[in-house]
Amino acid sequence: MTSSTVTSPRPDRPPRPNLAFRRLRGKRSPAEFAAAVRRAAREIGERVSCDARYIGRVEAGEIRCPNYAYERVFLHMFPGRTLTDLGFAPRSSVRGRRARADEEATGAHADRAPGTASETRRAREPYDTPDTQYPHHPYEPHDPHHPYDPHDDNEESDVLRRAFMMSGATVAAASLGPLALAHDAVAAGRPPRRAGAGHAGALEEAVRRIRLLDDRHGADGLYRRAAAPLRTAYALLDAGATRQATADRLYAGAGELAISVGWLAHDSGRFDDARSHYAEALATSRMTGDPALEAHAFCNMAFLARDAGRPREAVRAAQAAQRAARSLGSARLLSLLALREAGGWAGLADRVGCEQALTRAQALFGQGPSDADPEWMTFYGEAELEGLEAQCWSTLGDWPRAARHARRAAALQDPHFTRNLALYSAELADDLARGGRPDEAAGAGMRVLDLLGEVQSSRIHTMLAGTARVLLPHRRASGVSAFLDRHASLPRTA
Repeated sequence: MTSSTVTSPRPDRPPRPNLAFRRLRGKRSPAEFAAAVRRAAREIGERVSCDARYIGRVEAGEIRCPNYAYERVFLHMFPGRTLTDLGFAPRSSVRGRRARADEEATGAHADRAPGTASETRRAREPYDTPDTQYPHHPYEPHDPHHPYDPHDDNEESDVLRRAFMMSGATVAAASLGPLALAHDAVAAGRPPRRAGAGHAGALEEAVRRIRLLDDRHGADGLYRRAAAPLRTAYALLDAGATRQATADRLYAGAGELAISVGWLAHDSGRFDDARSHYAEALATSRMTGDPALEAHAFCNMAFLARDAGRPREAVRAAQAAQRAARSLGSARLLSLLALREAGGWAGLADRVGCEQALTRAQALFGQGPSDADPEWMTFYGEAELEGLEAQCWSTLGDWPRAARHARRAAALQDPHFTRNLALYSAELADDLARGGRPDEAAGAGMRVLDLLGEVQSSRIHTMLAGTARVLLPHRRASGVSAFLDRHASLPRTA
């Protein structure tokens, strides 16, 4: 495991680079300028989570007009200037465009059942940090491929539908013996019987199935189906178990299932849902005194905080996970947690802190696997190590270094795990594009497009769409036009 096809209209024209904003940055790197933006925000009591990629998107013209919090910060940094002086479009023009898009979306979804839209709302993606006070401001321009704008995504891949049918009543695990009966009782509003070892085993198997399907196909389409066995699991906990050993397995299984469902929400852009599920797992670990579950919950909370633009929280959650994991004897787990910490330091533009955490992660990984490694860590191998390091350098704006690690990650990844292979290739394409190598970026992007028939992941679609925007001014470079045309032809729901 390691944010999409949408209904919104495409932009009317390619973005124009914001040269005025680029001149204001001067000789500072994007990461240094992002740090200056955050300092300026603190001076006036604002909270923004600005990083190098956000600055890159502004300079590329992808953000035509900032939201109000960023506007106040920019005008504080450059007194006497207007948004137009900073190279942004007038807010009135952006507002009119968004209003038209909203009207079209309203018409397109008028027959939707009440309440269903909220289940598919997108949250924010790590590659563009949000304004934490105004995370969904209506006047920031709508990006049809970016989960920073709320939108609905009703498309589900045929591959996933077949996988669910073959798995027997989907990942809800309705075919898993005792858990199926408990699920039916909960659905009918009847209290389930006291749980036995069969229920615990079925719950553990449900967790394994969800992880396998996610590794193969991505999170989109899985999330809402996976919520059903989680409700059943907590109903079983409430009903009680026949033996204490069974109760311990049920609590551990329910906690791991909550994390797995939280990850599906996280990877498909439902950050608020993910935070809730991770908090449930953390509470379960604290009630039962389970340090392994606690470390896992904090690990995912750190990843979520990074993706949601809260890098300091990411650092603290990763450090809490490391404290919980010290007694478990797994160097590989501590290595992954050090990488989670490194991602937080990168988000804070703290290169030294990031490098120190990366060094720890590599040294711990070098100690090799052990019997103490948690079952859920099967995804964490050398490819994931390289991929997470690539994300750190990308956040710091070091595109060549990020590209080197992303290339290694893609080369090392087992081709059977299509989702991660697509993820690393998408990271590589974006790093190459932003690093000024459009022809190579187009080639990597083509490889991602080849994999999209088997993968349904909002994160990958979003990254690929961002790469396409960066490559638009380079259409004449070798291979770029073919990539852009093929990307533009991806199916989108109406």
